[in-house]
Amino acid sequence: MYAIIETGGTQYRVEPGMKIEVPRLPNAEGENFTFDKVLLVVKDDKVVVGHPYIDGVKVSAIVNSHFRGKKIIVFKRKLRKGYEKTQGHRRDLTTVLIDKITKS
Repeated sequence: MYAIIETGGTQYRVEPGMKIEVPRLPNAEGENFTFDKVLLVVKDDKVVVGHPYIDGVKVSAIVNSHFRGKKIIVFKRKLRKGYEKTQGHRRDLTTVLIDKITKS
């Protein structure tokens, strides 16, 4: 059984017991979090697709840790103008452990 959820503008394929990295969640470490934007659920070759979300299906997860992602260097330059600019960017991420997929 697996599901496709949406969080932070990105879609993830999740299964129970799977660890994923998502954009920072407001919950503290060790707390439960519920993803309610479920786009698709597959169970025993039966596919349920939402329009855009499936009503009554939730994916529960446990927040493992918060961290910052790898640094990305952004370099801008304009030819023959003497303009150069360097910036860095790091995303705030959260690791979650998918607990179960439930239908209410």
